[in-house]
Order: sequence, then structure tokens, then C-alpha cells
Amino acid sequence: MRKNVWSARIVPLALAAVFIGGLSATTAAPAQARTETKASAQTSAQASARVTDAYYLRFNKGSVTNSRLELVKRTPGRDKVIKTYKAGSGQVKNTCAVGKGWLPNAGASKPYAVQWHRKNFDGIINGFVIKISDRKCHNGTKRTELFIHSEMKPNGKQGTIESERWTNSGPNDYYSNGCIKLNPTNIKDLFKRLDRVGWPKKMYVVN
Repeated sequence: MRKNVWSARIVPLALAAVFIGGLSATTAAPAQARTETKASAQTSAQASARVTDAYYLRFNKGSVTNSRLELVKRTPGRDKVIKTYKAGSGQVKNTCAVGKGWLPNAGASKPYAVQWHRKNFDGIINGFVIKISDRKCHNGTKRTELFIHSEMKPNGKQGTIESERWTNSGPNDYYSNGCIKLNPTNIKDLFKRLDRVGWPKKMYVVN
């Protein structure tokens, strides 16, 4: 997200029955996302979405505005990359910089957990959102409130304010406070594919 702070909005209590999660702040905020404990529950449709170990996500770090998020299928021998998306993460490469650094690496022994997903999140980030687990960087600093998201309104459409409008103006839209950021078309495509094949439990992060 860009460098401005939005006020969090609490989603209805009816949605707070299943999961605990959060939402993200913009780049001026102390962290990429602020956790809303009551706002993180999934809708019943999402709670019933099939979860599978047959697929996983892998984030290949290139630069903070030009990296790759991959959907990968487990196959005998070498796993198969099904789809690759351009992605950003953070503003600097220091993985211990809270609210600014890109994601710490996560290999086979301890991947990130894909905790929940929503298509209508309403908070500091909006719309299509995937929550991933917290992670400590190499010096022990804990990175929290980590998401895969884009810039859009809660209903998934483009808005007029900067935080809800993807402009493709150079790399600027790909900057974030440490989360993984996709353009709106790509994150919707990712959701569509995962709704079809099943939602992965894990995400790996590599250089």
C-alpha cells in the first residue's frame, strides 16, 4: 500500500465467529496491517472452501516492486508452476524492518501458513485478501499482520481514492508495508484458481 494512513473499520460481529486475523495499514503506519480480532472471521462459504496440500504458494523475491508469486502443484519429481504473478513486497529489502521490509524467507522446514481468505474484506485494505502467518526475521523481530492483497473497494471494484484505485503508474502501486501486493486482475485470477483446485495450506518465500 502507498504511504498514507487509513482508519480501520470494524466488520460486523456476525463475521467474527470463525477465524482471528487483521487488516493492513498504509506505508506511513507502523505495520503493514493492523489486526482486527473481530473482523477476521470468514464467511460460511469461505469456511467451507476446500483446503489441500496438493498446491502451495511460493514467493520469489526479486525486488520490492518486481517479484513473483507462484501457484505451484506438487507432482512426482519436480513440482509444477501453474501460474506466476508479478508482485511487490515492502519498500526495502531489510526483512526486520517492521512495516517497511519485505517478507523474511520461509523454506520447506517452516513455511508460512495460509490462514484465511476473503473476497469482501472491509478495513484498511479491502476486497480480495489472503492472511498469512506471522514470522520472525533473522534478528528475532516478529513480523505480524501479513497479507496478500491489492488496491480496491470492499466489493472488489476500483474506487476513486488512492488506496482503492490501481493506476499502474510505474512501480508505485506495488509498494507495500511488507505484505505481498498483486494488481487487482491477478489477485482475482488467483482466487478463481484456488476456489477451483482447493486452497493451499502453505506458502514458501525464497530469494
